[in-house]
Amino acid sequence: METKQIHIAVVGLDGSGKSAVIERLASSSFSFEECTSHQQMDTLSTEPDVVLQVVDAMRLRECLQMTPSFMEHDHPLVIAINRYDLFLNTGHRLDLQTFREQTGVPVILVSTVTGEGLLELMQTLRRAAIVQKRQARERYIVHGWEQTNEEAWHAYMEGLLQQVLIHPETDTSTWEERINRLLTNKWTGFPIFFAVIAGIFWATFAIGGPIQEWMQSGVDALYAWLTDVIPDGWLQSLVADGVVKGVGSLVTALPNIIILFFCLSLIEDIGYTARVNFLMDHFMHLLGLHGRSFFPLLMAFDCNVPAIIATRDAIPNPKNRAVTMLMVPFMSCSARLPVYVLLISTFFDRRYQALILGSLYVLGMLLSFVLAFILKKTKWFRTGEEDCVNELPDFHMPSLRSITGHVWFRVKDFLKKITTVVLFASIIIWALEFFPACDINDMEHSWLAAVGRWLEPLMAPLGFDWRMCVCLITGIPAKEAIAATFAILFGNDLTVMALSPATAYAFLVFVLLYFPCVATVSTLRKEVGWRWAMFSVINSLLVAWLAAFACNLIL
Repeated sequence: METKQIHIAVVGLDGSGKSAVIERLASSSFSFEECTSHQQMDTLSTEPDVVLQVVDAMRLRECLQMTPSFMEHDHPLVIAINRYDLFLNTGHRLDLQTFREQTGVPVILVSTVTGEGLLELMQTLRRAAIVQKRQARERYIVHGWEQTNEEAWHAYMEGLLQQVLIHPETDTSTWEERINRLLTNKWTGFPIFFAVIAGIFWATFAIGGPIQEWMQSGVDALYAWLTDVIPDGWLQSLVADGVVKGVGSLVTALPNIIILFFCLSLIEDIGYTARVNFLMDHFMHLLGLHGRSFFPLLMAFDCNVPAIIATRDAIPNPKNRAVTMLMVPFMSCSARLPVYVLLISTFFDRRYQALILGSLYVLGMLLSFVLAFILKKTKWFRTGEEDCVNELPDFHMPSLRSITGHVWFRVKDFLKKITTVVLFASIIIWALEFFPACDINDMEHSWLAAVGRWLEPLMAPLGFDWRMCVCLITGIPAKEAIAATFAILFGNDLTVMALSPATAYAFLVFVLLYFPCVATVSTLRKEVGWRWAMFSVINSLLVAWLAAFACNLIL
């Protein structure tokens, strides 16, 4: 007589050994279907006879937090704890008898490597398949647990673990485990993260500032020499005012760029960036995303384009991938850094420069989170619950070759851009400023002034004059061109703009948020289509205007 095939729903976190258990249990008696959360239980193609939760003993607390949600379902539950032998090597152990009595759930210790416990697991699954569903449910109620919300589930399991988890008399954890606990704990991890970021921004100005001033004096000397050796006229103005002022203003920001990206590359090479992803995982879940979405956002501090491309492999869910891509343009890429350095060093006290720079990065990140939260509530991007970030790579000794290689790649890319796109933009801006009056000092009657004044009424509530409007226009193809335009319009002394700190900060906020560069828009079009690429453009312009207006109003 043919026996009925038992359908088993195999649940658990990624990397817990689900696939290995299924492979070892494969037979004509069982059919399997994997899912990752209790929400997906209702979407299975076949109603399961038994739910098998595979728990990685080396991530015990993280895996067992999901257990109460599976206990709540009307299906018999069996727990298989994989890699328990490694768990014992840490000096910890479980009081399995108490665990079984408190939950009423069979717990089997297995090893997918040696095959230990798999036969017992198969027998337990067969027995569980004929257990009446109501019996398991009543067993939970006997122990006084009837709530079904997520907080109650976590509280229940945390209390149970305090009873059944037996710790060694002495702490046998390695130094890496202790550091991981420190860096990924919400009470210590976030202060450490903000301290690290603050230190990086402080170093960017404290170390880079004096070098920047020295390089600026070199650009000034070159400008003075060129005005002496080249006769008066359009050629002198083109070379001195157009090229040297425009490109030179960006060259002076090079020390700050090198320091910032050296520090960012250092913490990534060590392995700290992965800990930040883990730390942010719970917060990203509140937005309806996965901790994996945070890594492309960090990459966007370098350049938005590769950050968008990186979401292809980092985020398998297409809806979450699209939301992350739309968040990326709000991240402050390296192209904006020369503009920040130029304006912050001019209009803000040295004591607050690192704070101002850091606030721009934080503001961009916060607004991207708000955007994600809103988008995830819409019908286009609503999805089920995502898995958690589970694995942390080992710490590494930083490789000077790797770090310098990454920094050189960014410096080379920066120099290539300022000698091509920015140089071309600088010449165009110079021509619009020089003609038709043929006098670089008569900006009021230039073509450039006509363009700026056309936009000035729209930007006047933000405190921006026509010259600042022109700078924003030149930043559309490449944000570095904004700094070059400032240098061409105002020379080496930006204080002649007579901006208040509030207006200067409002302008920085607008630069942070408005119109993704052309390369970013093009990449978004390829990845998510024209509709969402145009949404990013229009949304960023609207958010930038409102944020800058709020800065001028409040500060």
